[in-house]
Amino acid sequence: MTANTPTPHVLACTDGSTYAPSVYQHSAWAATRLGAAVRVLHVLDPHRERAIGADLSGAIGFDASAELTAELAQLEETQARVARLKGTAILEDATQQLTAAGVEKVAAMQRHGTLVETLEELEPAAELVVIGKRGEHCDFAKGHLGSELERVIRTSVRPVLVAARAFKPVQSFLIAYDGGPSVLKAIDFVLTNPLLHGLPCHLLRAGKIDDTAIHYLEETATKLRNAGFEVTTAAISGPPDEVIGQALRDQHIDLLVMGAYGHSPIRQFILGSTTTTMVRTCLVPVLMFR
Repeated sequence: MTANTPTPHVLACTDGSTYAPSVYQHSAWAATRLGAAVRVLHVLDPHRERAIGADLSGAIGFDASAELTAELAQLEETQARVARLKGTAILEDATQQLTAAGVEKVAAMQRHGTLVETLEELEPAAELVVIGKRGEHCDFAKGHLGSELERVIRTSVRPVLVAARAFKPVQSFLIAYDGGPSVLKAIDFVLTNPLLHGLPCHLLRAGKIDDTAIHYLEETATKLRNAGFEVTTAAISGPPDEVIGQALRDQHIDLLVMGAYGHSPIRQFILGSTTTTMVRTCLVPVLMFR
């Protein structure tokens, strides 16, 4: 690497939620595999910092309205300061945890705006983005995905590693192969990027199975084997989310690799149902490609 070549890095997104420690551990694992640094990103969204207020000037007297406006402005300023201090504490904790996990180069960033807009600027320079399945504002009891996660997956130009609730060393991975452009991008990444090299690979085709599907499945397996991967293949008819979920459990898989979208026209503007279901329900991290 020359002096002018930027250091490869993993971009870890954190809001200090329950998933934050897992995000740091998954980021450290990826950075170690890639020989990369980690940049930790915390975004202060002004819409979440802003106090909820209303214009009461027509309902109360001028003096009372002016006093209330001043107090609301002071409250908003206080909340913004608290949010900045909280963000600084989150980044300090992230840096400590990543350093303890063996990452030699850690950089912390705090930005104002939305996560999606910030990632549009920062992620093209990253090897991959790591984010938690759910954030601090998500309803854990109902199993909802974080709204930020869905938007990130829709717009990301880099692979997105969705961290599981708890980190487990990745010793094997499964590629959910459907022949679509997103999963072909995933295959190319696996072949050319060191992240998963040396790990056993399970290549699974689910859904409608015919001779053509099996042909392309075996063709892809041959490419992976030629690149040095130990590959097992399976073609199983049935609902993809059910077939993939069962395979993850039966084979004790540590990581799911899949495309973020199906290739049917009805899925052009929303996340594919299989994508949403797998990210929401599976207990392993998911490496996604759009």
